[in-house]
Amino acid sequence: MEVSRLRNLVESFGKLKIAVVGDLILDKYVFGRVNRISPEAPVPILNVEREEYRAGGAANVALNLKAIGVGEVALLGRIGADSEGERLKQILTDEGIASYLIESGGVPTTLKTRLIGRAQQLLRVDRESKKALEEGESKSLIAFLGEFKPNAVILSDYAKGVVNPALTEGLRKLNIPVFVDPRPKNTLLYTGFTCVTPNLKEFEGMTTLLGIKGKNFEEKAQRLRERLNLKRLVVTLSERGIALIEPSGVKYFPATAREVYDVTGAGDTVVATLCAGVSAGGDWESACELANIAAGIVVGKLGTAVPTLEEIFNHLKQGL
Repeated sequence: MEVSRLRNLVESFGKLKIAVVGDLILDKYVFGRVNRISPEAPVPILNVEREEYRAGGAANVALNLKAIGVGEVALLGRIGADSEGERLKQILTDEGIASYLIESGGVPTTLKTRLIGRAQQLLRVDRESKKALEEGESKSLIAFLGEFKPNAVILSDYAKGVVNPALTEGLRKLNIPVFVDPRPKNTLLYTGFTCVTPNLKEFEGMTTLLGIKGKNFEEKAQRLRERLNLKRLVVTLSERGIALIEPSGVKYFPATAREVYDVTGAGDTVVATLCAGVSAGGDWESACELANIAAGIVVGKLGTAVPTLEEIFNHLKQGL
């Protein structure tokens, strides 16, 4: 790995315009201490000490792009007409992220509440709706993208209703590179895009849906890439790192994390860094190396998190 080459690539992110389209999530963290079990049921009692709100889902992808130095970041998606939606918009404003958010009537802002006692997650409570966007709403998102003219688009699919046939067909017509953080149920919607970045569980779900069988990972991965007509396929392999599937073969990038603390949002970091690396003119191997570094940073943090430029540069100085 040429450290100077990767550093120069990261420093060029400032010239980029990248748009993120997908499902927005507000992550709520309730921190406290557990000292006893409830007399009412065999469950711990959490004595609340503080609460935090963070932008999750597609919003976390946008925050990752901003954190690694991308010049202009736009976020497109849906929120509810509620206090959670207002809180999410405020987080984005504070971070300097432009947004085009549709407020759908009767659809709440997706809220994931995590109860945490002494750094241990005890319970997660979800409030969400998976109602699909109306066709007119999808077209309005595409119209915004046409005006924004990004270098690339990241499709952040959490299967909450934003990603649908009207949206993906509109993206294809824009003829802009599209990187996808996928959900298996929508596999066929990603046909013809630039790159899809499933984790291993999602990869297995996607190949199962398409009837791709066999025990050989590389063979299945190539068949998936070909079936979806992708330029590249990138599979995250948890503690084993990242696999880059190209027409010429498969390359592996060992994980860089010194300690895995929480994998929440690691996929957001991978697709954001990969997209920025390729969009800035880097080759796919360099982009995967950077994505590996960034993912190794965020899994060492609690909850939805982002890497910083300083952290990435520190890793590069150490030569991994």
